[in-house]
Amino acid sequence: MPKPIQLAPAAKPASIPSPVKIASFALALLLCIGVLVYGLLPGLLAVCLGYLWAAALAGEGRRKGLRLSPTLAAAVVVLLPLLGLGLLLANAKGMAFGAVGQYQALMHLLAGTVLEIRQKLPADLASHLPAELIAVQVWLADYLKSKAQALTGFGTAGLHGFLLVYVGLVVGALIEGTRVGSTSAPLRFAIRQRAGHFIEAFRQIVIAQFWIAAINTLCTALFLLVALPLFGVNMPYVSALIALTFFAGLIPIVGNLVCNSVLALAGVSISPAVGLTCLLFLIAIHKTEYVINAKILGKQINTAAWELLAVMFIGEAVFGLPGLVAAPLYYAYAKKELQAARLV
Repeated sequence: MPKPIQLAPAAKPASIPSPVKIASFALALLLCIGVLVYGLLPGLLAVCLGYLWAAALAGEGRRKGLRLSPTLAAAVVVLLPLLGLGLLLANAKGMAFGAVGQYQALMHLLAGTVLEIRQKLPADLASHLPAELIAVQVWLADYLKSKAQALTGFGTAGLHGFLLVYVGLVVGALIEGTRVGSTSAPLRFAIRQRAGHFIEAFRQIVIAQFWIAAINTLCTALFLLVALPLFGVNMPYVSALIALTFFAGLIPIVGNLVCNSVLALAGVSISPAVGLTCLLFLIAIHKTEYVINAKILGKQINTAAWELLAVMFIGEAVFGLPGLVAAPLYYAYAKKELQAARLV
Protein backbone atom coordinates (compact mmCIF):
# COMPACT_ATOMS: atom_id res chain seq x y z
CA MET A 1 0.00 0.00 0.00
CA PRO A 2 1.59 3.30 -1.07
CA LYS A 3 2.24 5.92 1.56
CA PRO A 4 -0.11 8.92 1.62
CA ILE A 5 1.14 12.01 -0.17
CA GLN A 6 2.83 14.44 2.19
CA LEU A 7 3.70 17.87 0.80
CA ALA A 8 3.85 19.67 4.12
CA PRO A 9 7.30 20.67 5.41
CA ALA A 10 8.84 18.52 8.10
CA ALA A 11 8.96 21.33 10.65
CA LYS A 12 5.34 21.51 11.70
CA PRO A 13 4.39 24.74 13.47
CA ALA A 14 3.53 24.45 17.14
CA SER A 15 -0.06 25.34 16.31
CA ILE A 16 -1.96 26.55 13.28
CA PRO A 17 -4.39 29.37 14.16
CA SER A 18 -7.98 28.89 13.04
CA PRO A 19 -7.92 31.95 10.72
CA VAL A 20 -4.92 30.46 8.93
CA LYS A 21 -6.72 27.13 8.46
CA ILE A 22 -9.79 28.94 7.16
CA ALA A 23 -7.62 30.94 4.74
CA SER A 24 -6.00 27.76 3.39
CA PHE A 25 -9.41 26.14 2.84
CA ALA A 26 -10.69 29.32 1.16
CA LEU A 27 -7.72 29.33 -1.21
CA ALA A 28 -8.32 25.66 -2.03
CA LEU A 29 -12.00 26.36 -2.71
CA LEU A 30 -11.17 29.32 -4.96
CA LEU A 31 -8.70 27.17 -6.89
CA CYS A 32 -11.21 24.36 -7.40
CA ILE A 33 -13.91 26.74 -8.64
CA GLY A 34 -11.51 28.88 -10.68
CA VAL A 35 -10.16 26.00 -12.75
CA LEU A 36 -13.73 25.10 -13.75
CA VAL A 37 -14.79 28.65 -14.54
CA TYR A 38 -11.71 29.42 -16.65
CA GLY A 39 -11.34 26.01 -18.32
CA LEU A 40 -8.12 25.05 -16.53
CA LEU A 41 -9.19 21.61 -15.32
CA PRO A 42 -6.83 19.68 -17.68
CA GLY A 43 -3.95 21.78 -16.35
CA LEU A 44 -4.85 21.08 -12.72
CA LEU A 45 -5.11 17.34 -13.38
CA ALA A 46 -1.77 17.49 -15.21
CA VAL A 47 -0.16 19.19 -12.19
CA CYS A 48 -1.20 16.26 -10.00
CA LEU A 49 -0.10 13.73 -12.62
CA GLY A 50 3.26 15.48 -13.12
CA TYR A 51 3.96 15.48 -9.40
CA LEU A 52 3.02 11.81 -8.95
CA TRP A 53 5.07 10.82 -11.99
CA ALA A 54 8.15 12.66 -10.72
CA ALA A 55 7.64 11.32 -7.20
CA ALA A 56 7.42 7.76 -8.56
CA LEU A 57 10.65 8.20 -10.51
CA ALA A 58 12.31 9.64 -7.40
CA GLY A 59 11.21 6.55 -5.49
CA GLU A 60 9.22 8.28 -2.76
CA GLY A 61 7.95 5.71 -0.29
CA ARG A 62 9.92 2.94 -2.05
CA ARG A 63 13.02 1.25 -0.70
CA LYS A 64 13.85 -0.97 -3.70
CA GLY A 65 14.13 -0.37 -7.43
CA LEU A 66 15.35 2.54 -9.51
CA ARG A 67 15.43 5.87 -7.69
CA LEU A 68 16.35 9.14 -9.39
CA SER A 69 17.21 12.38 -7.72
CA PRO A 70 14.20 14.75 -7.51
CA THR A 71 15.83 17.12 -10.00
CA LEU A 72 16.53 14.36 -12.53
CA ALA A 73 13.04 12.91 -12.04
CA ALA A 74 11.53 16.32 -12.79
CA ALA A 75 13.70 16.65 -15.90
CA VAL A 76 12.47 13.29 -17.20
CA VAL A 77 8.84 14.34 -16.73
CA VAL A 78 9.48 17.65 -18.51
CA LEU A 79 11.41 16.21 -21.49
CA LEU A 80 9.70 12.86 -22.10
CA PRO A 81 6.36 14.31 -23.40
CA LEU A 82 8.27 16.51 -25.86
CA LEU A 83 10.26 13.50 -27.06
CA GLY A 84 7.07 11.47 -27.46
CA LEU A 85 5.38 14.27 -29.39
CA GLY A 86 8.39 14.59 -31.69
CA LEU A 87 8.37 10.86 -32.45
CA LEU A 88 4.62 10.95 -33.07
CA LEU A 89 4.87 13.85 -35.50
CA ALA A 90 7.84 12.28 -37.29
CA ASN A 91 6.39 8.79 -37.70
CA ALA A 92 2.62 9.21 -37.58
CA LYS A 93 1.76 12.26 -39.65
CA GLY A 94 -1.94 12.53 -40.16
CA MET A 95 -2.77 9.90 -37.52
CA ALA A 96 -4.51 12.40 -35.26
CA PHE A 97 -6.44 13.89 -38.15
CA GLY A 98 -7.36 10.41 -39.35
CA ALA A 99 -8.72 9.61 -35.89
CA VAL A 100 -10.76 12.82 -35.89
CA GLY A 101 -12.19 11.94 -39.30
CA GLN A 102 -13.08 8.49 -38.04
CA TYR A 103 -14.98 9.90 -35.09
CA GLN A 104 -16.77 12.35 -37.37
CA ALA A 105 -17.87 9.48 -39.61
CA LEU A 106 -18.97 7.51 -36.53
CA MET A 107 -21.11 10.42 -35.31
CA HIS A 108 -22.77 10.70 -38.74
CA LEU A 109 -23.38 6.94 -38.78
CA LEU A 110 -25.04 7.09 -35.37
CA ALA A 111 -27.15 10.07 -36.43
CA GLY A 112 -28.38 8.17 -39.47
CA THR A 113 -29.08 5.09 -37.36
CA VAL A 114 -31.18 7.12 -34.94
CA LEU A 115 -33.32 8.47 -37.79
CA GLU A 116 -33.77 4.99 -39.33
CA ILE A 117 -34.69 3.10 -36.16
CA ARG A 118 -38.30 2.60 -37.31
CA GLN A 119 -37.16 1.16 -40.66
CA LYS A 120 -34.70 -1.22 -38.99
CA LEU A 121 -37.15 -2.62 -36.44
CA PRO A 122 -39.73 -5.30 -37.34
CA ALA A 123 -42.98 -3.76 -38.61
CA ASP A 124 -45.05 -5.12 -35.70
CA LEU A 125 -42.69 -3.56 -33.16
CA ALA A 126 -42.20 -0.28 -35.05
CA SER A 127 -45.99 0.30 -35.20
CA HIS A 128 -46.11 0.45 -31.40
CA LEU A 129 -43.53 3.21 -31.13
CA PRO A 130 -45.14 6.53 -30.09
CA ALA A 131 -45.28 9.35 -32.63
CA GLU A 132 -43.57 11.65 -30.12
CA LEU A 133 -40.43 9.54 -30.57
CA ILE A 134 -39.84 11.15 -33.97
CA ALA A 135 -39.07 14.51 -32.36
CA VAL A 136 -36.61 12.82 -30.00
CA GLN A 137 -34.96 11.03 -32.93
CA VAL A 138 -34.54 14.29 -34.84
CA TRP A 139 -33.13 16.08 -31.79
CA LEU A 140 -30.64 13.28 -31.04
CA ALA A 141 -29.57 13.07 -34.69
CA ASP A 142 -29.01 16.84 -34.84
CA TYR A 143 -27.04 16.67 -31.60
CA LEU A 144 -24.75 13.93 -32.97
CA LYS A 145 -24.23 15.88 -36.20
CA SER A 146 -23.33 18.99 -34.21
CA LYS A 147 -20.70 17.02 -32.30
CA ALA A 148 -19.28 15.76 -35.58
CA GLN A 149 -19.12 19.33 -36.88
CA ALA A 150 -17.44 20.49 -33.66
CA LEU A 151 -14.58 18.06 -34.30
CA THR A 152 -13.51 20.13 -37.32
CA GLY A 153 -11.89 22.60 -34.90
CA PHE A 154 -9.91 19.84 -33.20
CA GLY A 155 -6.54 21.08 -34.47
CA THR A 156 -6.52 24.41 -32.66
CA ALA A 157 -8.31 23.08 -29.60
CA GLY A 158 -5.99 20.07 -29.45
CA LEU A 159 -2.89 22.26 -29.56
CA HIS A 160 -4.26 24.51 -26.82
CA GLY A 161 -5.15 21.48 -24.70
CA PHE A 162 -1.70 19.94 -25.17
CA LEU A 163 0.03 23.16 -24.12
CA LEU A 164 -2.21 23.46 -21.07
CA VAL A 165 -1.54 19.86 -20.04
CA TYR A 166 2.18 20.18 -20.70
CA VAL A 167 2.47 23.32 -18.56
CA GLY A 168 0.62 21.46 -15.81
CA LEU A 169 3.05 18.53 -16.06
CA VAL A 170 5.99 20.94 -15.78
CA VAL A 171 4.52 22.64 -12.71
CA GLY A 172 3.79 19.30 -11.03
CA ALA A 173 7.29 18.01 -11.80
CA LEU A 174 8.90 21.17 -10.45
CA ILE A 175 6.99 20.80 -7.17
CA GLU A 176 8.85 17.53 -6.69
CA GLY A 177 12.13 18.66 -8.26
CA THR A 178 12.54 21.94 -6.38
CA ARG A 179 11.68 21.12 -2.80
CA VAL A 180 11.83 23.93 -0.28
CA GLY A 181 13.52 23.61 3.07
CA SER A 182 11.71 23.01 6.31
CA THR A 183 9.69 25.93 7.58
CA SER A 184 7.34 26.61 10.44
CA ALA A 185 5.31 29.26 8.56
CA PRO A 186 1.73 28.24 9.42
CA LEU A 187 0.02 29.35 6.21
CA ARG A 188 2.59 27.64 3.99
CA PHE A 189 2.27 24.48 6.05
CA ALA A 190 -1.55 24.57 5.84
CA ILE A 191 -1.54 25.16 2.08
CA ARG A 192 0.83 22.26 1.51
CA GLN A 193 -1.45 20.10 3.64
CA ARG A 194 -4.38 20.99 1.37
CA ALA A 195 -2.25 20.22 -1.70
CA GLY A 196 -1.14 16.89 -0.24
CA HIS A 197 -4.72 15.81 0.45
CA PHE A 198 -5.83 16.87 -3.05
CA ILE A 199 -3.04 14.96 -4.81
CA GLU A 200 -3.68 11.92 -2.62
CA ALA A 201 -7.36 12.01 -3.62
CA PHE A 202 -6.30 12.33 -7.27
CA ARG A 203 -3.96 9.35 -6.95
CA GLN A 204 -6.63 7.15 -5.40
CA ILE A 205 -9.48 7.93 -7.77
CA VAL A 206 -7.44 8.07 -10.99
CA ILE A 207 -5.56 4.83 -10.34
CA ALA A 208 -8.81 3.06 -9.43
CA GLN A 209 -10.68 4.43 -12.45
CA PHE A 210 -7.78 3.61 -14.77
CA TRP A 211 -8.00 -0.07 -13.88
CA ILE A 212 -11.78 -0.04 -14.23
CA ALA A 213 -11.50 1.55 -17.69
CA ALA A 214 -8.74 -0.87 -18.71
CA ILE A 215 -10.77 -3.94 -17.73
CA ASN A 216 -13.87 -2.58 -19.48
CA THR A 217 -11.85 -1.81 -22.62
CA LEU A 218 -10.30 -5.29 -22.67
CA CYS A 219 -13.73 -6.93 -22.45
CA THR A 220 -15.11 -4.65 -25.16
CA ALA A 221 -12.13 -5.32 -27.46
CA LEU A 222 -12.56 -9.10 -27.08
CA PHE A 223 -16.27 -8.73 -27.84
CA LEU A 224 -15.75 -6.58 -30.96
CA LEU A 225 -12.61 -8.22 -32.34
CA VAL A 226 -13.15 -11.87 -31.39
CA ALA A 227 -16.72 -12.73 -30.39
CA LEU A 228 -18.68 -10.88 -33.10
CA PRO A 229 -16.38 -11.87 -36.02
CA LEU A 230 -16.83 -15.53 -35.06
CA PHE A 231 -20.48 -15.09 -36.07
CA GLY A 232 -19.64 -13.16 -39.23
CA VAL A 233 -20.42 -9.72 -37.76
CA ASN A 234 -17.94 -6.89 -38.31
CA MET A 235 -18.72 -3.71 -36.41
CA PRO A 236 -17.92 -0.37 -38.10
CA TYR A 237 -15.19 1.88 -36.67
CA VAL A 238 -13.96 -0.76 -34.21
CA SER A 239 -10.75 1.08 -33.28
CA ALA A 240 -12.68 4.29 -32.57
CA LEU A 241 -15.18 2.40 -30.40
CA ILE A 242 -12.41 0.71 -28.39
CA ALA A 243 -10.56 4.00 -27.84
CA LEU A 244 -13.80 5.72 -26.86
CA THR A 245 -14.52 2.92 -24.37
CA PHE A 246 -11.22 3.52 -22.61
CA PHE A 247 -11.19 7.32 -22.49
CA ALA A 248 -14.88 7.63 -21.62
CA GLY A 249 -14.41 4.89 -19.03
CA LEU A 250 -12.01 7.17 -17.12
CA ILE A 251 -15.12 9.16 -16.11
CA PRO A 252 -16.84 7.16 -13.34
CA ILE A 253 -20.26 5.65 -14.14
CA VAL A 254 -21.42 8.26 -16.68
CA GLY A 255 -18.53 7.56 -19.06
CA ASN A 256 -19.52 3.91 -19.34
CA LEU A 257 -23.13 4.85 -20.00
CA VAL A 258 -22.06 7.11 -22.86
CA CYS A 259 -19.74 4.64 -24.60
CA ASN A 260 -22.20 1.79 -24.07
CA SER A 261 -24.98 3.80 -25.72
CA VAL A 262 -22.69 4.49 -28.68
CA LEU A 263 -21.78 0.81 -28.95
CA ALA A 264 -25.43 -0.26 -28.87
CA LEU A 265 -26.36 2.26 -31.58
CA ALA A 266 -23.44 1.09 -33.72
CA GLY A 267 -24.80 -2.44 -33.40
CA VAL A 268 -28.28 -1.32 -34.45
CA SER A 269 -26.73 0.26 -37.57
CA ILE A 270 -25.98 -3.31 -38.72
CA SER A 271 -29.19 -4.96 -37.57
CA PRO A 272 -31.56 -4.97 -34.57
CA ALA A 273 -30.24 -8.44 -33.64
CA VAL A 274 -26.66 -7.16 -33.43
CA GLY A 275 -27.87 -4.16 -31.43
CA LEU A 276 -29.67 -6.48 -29.01
CA THR A 277 -26.54 -8.63 -28.70
CA CYS A 278 -24.48 -5.54 -27.87
CA LEU A 279 -27.07 -4.51 -25.30
CA LEU A 280 -26.97 -7.92 -23.61
CA PHE A 281 -23.18 -7.80 -23.57
CA LEU A 282 -23.25 -4.35 -21.98
CA ILE A 283 -25.69 -5.53 -19.31
CA ALA A 284 -23.33 -8.38 -18.45
CA ILE A 285 -20.35 -6.00 -18.37
CA HIS A 286 -22.25 -3.60 -16.10
CA LYS A 287 -23.07 -6.37 -13.66
CA THR A 288 -19.39 -7.24 -13.55
CA GLU A 289 -18.47 -3.57 -13.13
CA TYR A 290 -20.65 -3.30 -10.03
CA VAL A 291 -18.28 -5.79 -8.38
CA ILE A 292 -15.20 -4.06 -9.85
CA ASN A 293 -16.37 -0.63 -8.69
CA ALA A 294 -17.09 -1.95 -5.22
CA LYS A 295 -13.68 -3.62 -5.00
CA ILE A 296 -11.55 -0.90 -6.60
CA LEU A 297 -13.16 2.53 -6.58
CA GLY A 298 -15.28 2.05 -3.47
CA LYS A 299 -12.35 0.65 -1.54
CA GLN A 300 -10.01 3.45 -2.63
CA ILE A 301 -12.19 6.44 -1.72
CA ASN A 302 -14.85 4.80 0.47
CA THR A 303 -17.64 6.18 -1.71
CA ALA A 304 -20.89 4.57 -2.82
CA ALA A 305 -22.14 4.74 -6.42
CA TRP A 306 -25.13 6.93 -5.48
CA GLU A 307 -22.80 9.48 -3.90
CA LEU A 308 -20.73 9.73 -7.09
CA LEU A 309 -23.86 10.04 -9.25
CA ALA A 310 -25.24 12.81 -7.03
CA VAL A 311 -22.09 14.94 -7.06
CA MET A 312 -21.57 14.34 -10.79
CA PHE A 313 -25.14 15.44 -11.52
CA ILE A 314 -24.62 18.64 -9.52
CA GLY A 315 -21.21 19.26 -11.10
CA GLU A 316 -22.59 18.85 -14.63
CA ALA A 317 -25.60 21.05 -13.89
CA VAL A 318 -23.42 23.89 -12.58
CA PHE A 319 -20.24 23.67 -14.68
CA GLY A 320 -21.12 21.41 -17.61
CA LEU A 321 -18.72 18.70 -18.80
CA PRO A 322 -15.73 19.99 -16.74
CA GLY A 323 -17.90 19.79 -13.62
CA LEU A 324 -18.89 16.24 -14.54
CA VAL A 325 -15.23 15.20 -14.82
CA ALA A 326 -14.06 17.09 -11.72
CA ALA A 327 -16.93 16.12 -9.40
CA PRO A 328 -15.57 12.68 -8.31
CA LEU A 329 -12.12 14.16 -7.66
CA TYR A 330 -13.44 17.14 -5.73
CA TYR A 331 -15.73 14.90 -3.69
CA ALA A 332 -12.88 12.51 -2.89
CA TYR A 333 -10.76 15.50 -1.82
CA ALA A 334 -13.54 16.85 0.40
CA LYS A 335 -13.89 13.46 2.08
CA LYS A 336 -10.12 13.34 2.54
CA GLU A 337 -10.21 16.67 4.39
CA LEU A 338 -13.15 15.57 6.53
CA GLN A 339 -11.38 12.34 7.39
CA ALA A 340 -8.21 14.25 8.33
CA ALA A 341 -10.34 16.42 10.64
CA ARG A 342 -11.98 13.24 12.04
CA LEU A 343 -15.43 14.45 11.08
CA VAL A 344 -16.38 11.38 9.03
